[in-house]
Amino acid sequence: MNTPIPRTIREYLDQLRMALHGADPAMIQDALYDAEEHLRAEMADHPELDEAALLEKIVTSYGAPDEVAEIYRVKEGEVERALRPRPRSPAPTAEKRSALAAFFGIALDPRAYAALFYMALSLATGVFYFTWVVTGLGLSAGFAVLIIGVPFIVLFFGTVRALSFVEGKIVEAMLGVRMPRRPLYVDRGQSIWARIGEMFTDPRTWSTMLYMILMLPLGVIYFTIVTTGLALSISFAIAPFAYLFVDHGMIVMYDGEPSWTAPFWMLPLITLAGVIGFFLMLHLAKAIGQLHGQIAKHLLVRVAGD
Repeated sequence: MNTPIPRTIREYLDQLRMALHGADPAMIQDALYDAEEHLRAEMADHPELDEAALLEKIVTSYGAPDEVAEIYRVKEGEVERALRPRPRSPAPTAEKRSALAAFFGIALDPRAYAALFYMALSLATGVFYFTWVVTGLGLSAGFAVLIIGVPFIVLFFGTVRALSFVEGKIVEAMLGVRMPRRPLYVDRGQSIWARIGEMFTDPRTWSTMLYMILMLPLGVIYFTIVTTGLALSISFAIAPFAYLFVDHGMIVMYDGEPSWTAPFWMLPLITLAGVIGFFLMLHLAKAIGQLHGQIAKHLLVRVAGD
């Protein structure tokens, strides 16, 4: 082991953070949280040992920081491989797979439907997040001159962090982007005032509020894309069936009176356009989901060293 044995929990966590340098920030957050939970529990179980002696004992059981980092890297790779969709049959190779099959194969991709649902849900979550942040900041500014100002601001920042964790869970479940599975790591060796000060100086606190404010316009855009795209594609796809029940056909141009109706021979083309539009909608939803997942990761996850 090249690095010296840590003599405090903070040194252990710093070495673990350095050993995980370059790894996924979400994984680093989880590793730091798990390590501190274990170290604090060991300290509580062995009050007769000082911190340096306990750390020397833990290194031989729990593992040195570089060993723990390697375990997390290996485990993360195994989880990613397990979660990666497997091909349904080994027969067609990537080279032989046609562009047409790739285009229509999106219908079997659960990530596309999950992203579609996330886009539809984002309007409600965007309104909630925007209202929460704007109201919380307004009340915090108003209460700042009162004795309850500081406790209220601390409580508000705490709820922002909690909502950030919940949003990360939603993003990971629906968009497939790795997000933290543990709460934000906090050095519990610090005093309560140092922790409160860190909440104010942590750039992720402010970037999280920026994300919540941005969710309102993004939610409006996503919801509009989903509803418009699905409405057009479905209405075009069912055109032949509607033609049997609508007097003027399915596609009608109005100018006071019906002036043009799609002829019968165009109905198969309109239906084909609706079907293709639905598949295009799935591709677009998946692409938007991947892009939004990266935005969420950049704004909600603390990068090691921040």
